[in-house]
Amino acid sequence: MPSETVSRNQATIQQKCLQVANRRTQLLQDFPQFATYRYEQDGTEKELVIQFKRREEVPQPTVQWAFKLAERNVGPQYRACSLGWQPKIKQKDLSKPWARYLLAVDRATGKPVGYTMFRFDLDYGRAVLYCYELQISAEYQGHGLGAFIMQALEQVARGLSLERLVLTVLKNNEGGMRFYRRLGYEIDETSPDKLEDAPYEILSKSMLG
Repeated sequence: MPSETVSRNQATIQQKCLQVANRRTQLLQDFPQFATYRYEQDGTEKELVIQFKRREEVPQPTVQWAFKLAERNVGPQYRACSLGWQPKIKQKDLSKPWARYLLAVDRATGKPVGYTMFRFDLDYGRAVLYCYELQISAEYQGHGLGAFIMQALEQVARGLSLERLVLTVLKNNEGGMRFYRRLGYEIDETSPDKLEDAPYEILSKSMLG
């Protein structure tokens, strides 16, 4: 049947997109505008270097820092909902071989100050970039860094011809929900419906067109 042929062809294209994405060792070389982020704080210019790393390229101390930052930033929201804070699961996710990172590093100190952890995946038949974490150190929040990193992810997803950028937000994380809404993210069709009473929403944004 023609429709089945179209579906098979589409699935083949999506698989090829993901294969290309997962083989990439450099993601930002085509987008030099995302190599650095600058802003002024108390009369001093901050310069942050944005680095792409595959999981095997991330030192274990940096992975541990990423876990601690997530615990500080969203641990309270997890503990306040039915999911609870599950440190072993979070640590395993951050160390999965498929994990990809964009790290924001303060050029002056050489220390990481924020990150996103993501993967390229087939999600309900869609080739997507799935953002698992976006965490910024408290003293670097409020200066547009999180939005800048999300814009970088969107450029990467579009450059790889992926269909959507998908992420999960806890319902009690009101600040996070407002942040993603401002960036144009909407409730995804795969998000649990109200009858399921899940403590989270799945948001997404089309990367096509």
